[in-house]
Amino acid sequence: MNRFVLSSRFAPLTAAMAAALLAGSLSLHAQDAGSSQPAAASNGAQSESATFSTGKKTKKRKGDEETESKKDQKVQQSKDTRAAQKKRLKQNPLADIDNDLPDKQLYDKAIVAMNKGHFDVARLDLQTMLNTYPDSQYQMRAKLAVADSWYKEGGSAALAQAEAEYKDFITFFPNVPEAAEAQMRVGDIYFRQMDKPDRDYTKAVHAQEEYRNMVQQFPQSTLVPQAKQRLREVQEVLATREAEVASYYASHENWAAAIARYQTVADTYPLYSGMDQVLIGIGDGYAAQGRFVHASKMPEGPKATLEQEFDDRAMAAYTKVVTEHAASPHVEDARDRIDALNRPQPQATQEQEQISQALEGSRSQYKLMDIAKIMVMRRPDVVQTATIGEPTMADPRPTLAPEVASFVENAYKEALSPGSVAASPKPARAVETPAAGSETPAAATSAQPGAPATPLGFNNIDSADNAGSGNSGATDLSVPAGSRAGQGSTGTGVGLEIVQPKPGEKQPTYGLKAVGNENNQPLPAAEKPAEAEDTVNDVAGQKTPAAQAATPNGKKAPKPSLDKSEESSSKTKKKKGLGKINPF
Repeated sequence: MNRFVLSSRFAPLTAAMAAALLAGSLSLHAQDAGSSQPAAASNGAQSESATFSTGKKTKKRKGDEETESKKDQKVQQSKDTRAAQKKRLKQNPLADIDNDLPDKQLYDKAIVAMNKGHFDVARLDLQTMLNTYPDSQYQMRAKLAVADSWYKEGGSAALAQAEAEYKDFITFFPNVPEAAEAQMRVGDIYFRQMDKPDRDYTKAVHAQEEYRNMVQQFPQSTLVPQAKQRLREVQEVLATREAEVASYYASHENWAAAIARYQTVADTYPLYSGMDQVLIGIGDGYAAQGRFVHASKMPEGPKATLEQEFDDRAMAAYTKVVTEHAASPHVEDARDRIDALNRPQPQATQEQEQISQALEGSRSQYKLMDIAKIMVMRRPDVVQTATIGEPTMADPRPTLAPEVASFVENAYKEALSPGSVAASPKPARAVETPAAGSETPAAATSAQPGAPATPLGFNNIDSADNAGSGNSGATDLSVPAGSRAGQGSTGTGVGLEIVQPKPGEKQPTYGLKAVGNENNQPLPAAEKPAEAEDTVNDVAGQKTPAAQAATPNGKKAPKPSLDKSEESSSKTKKKKGLGKINPF
């Protein structure tokens, strides 16, 4: 009885322990089954597995082999590592290619030396490679590297040698992509030597020519956008130079020369950052000429005609600023000048405003570093160069001051006497005018004589006493053939006559004495000069030194002895006192 009671008390505890042991065995069996791949392959049910690498849960079927994602397998390089690798490939595009070849080893060695600044060593290694392996696949790159070494070395002499090397490379390899790079470098050589606009502009002109050749000869190259931007910067410098010269003439009220320079800038460099000021300068020149006509004492009819002509040209220049350069900083100045002319204000279209805003928005603004470079390094100012738009690839004919003077002169003549000037089409572009208050130069207003119908030649001139005989012997250079003196010729040219005396006639001397004897007798023979006297010692009371005296046997006289008592040299006199100690 007691035994039965005790067993009944521990029955729940025994059941609990048995259940725990059974659950542990089942969990161990489940783990073994999950880790075993064959068992998982036999079971077709799906299970969920967590990927701890990405933190995302993905559903996979049992039996599929778990693999890492591609993102985990890829090695992520840091920003500095990528920049260093990019720089290395830029310095040597053939890095890590055929490193076992001897010619490639020489090429890599030269590139490393050039990057360290050892340009002589680099050129020596490259020349060794070219001479030793003439059929190497790196021959083209080696020749380009030689030119690059001269370019990186810098200096006027090195840059001149680099230009010659680049030109030779283009000649030998005209169809390779590296030829465009060589042509780009030639333009960069002149771009580096380009000076400020108020200095010598020869380098700028050469740079413009080379960049134009780059764009035209290699239009498919990836360096074309960079070449166009450099071309815009070069043209910005050239336009600044022309505009500054025009501003100088305008400050001296020489409107003819000022408008000529301004018009040349407007026609040649349409992307110039100061185009609004250029057009305003053209308008100011014509407006000044109109004011000069208004203040002159001319008849009212011609005065009104001339004033209308010059004001219309000024208005055309101001209108171009308001419409085509609506976003420029000096557009309000142009509007004020239009109001001064009592003309209606023009309005720009929406398309013109968008184009002007895009052009002005592409220009950079001045920064402290840019100002420091311009002031310290004395480089040309290209900060506000446009970055959009096509640069000019061919220079149009420039406007000349004589053309403007001729236009103004003809305008005055036509206004004073209509029909006096032959009808000719007016220039489509603005031209120069003379300074207000100044007279037209005589050289510009003088009529040029017309060319003769027949060419000039030598013609005989009949003398007055023997007209028509043709025996005078004189020749005229100004009278055309077929025109004789006394036969109705009315030439105004200055002629040349070669006058010769007639036979038996004495040639007149016109008061001048003939050269030579009057009787034309030959001069007597020159007399033989007297022999020079012997040299005599002029110092009285002194004898000839013994060293200079000749000996009877012809031997050299003994050297005379020196009287050291009269010498003042420290070598012959003994030093006394502190002089013995002084080493000097």
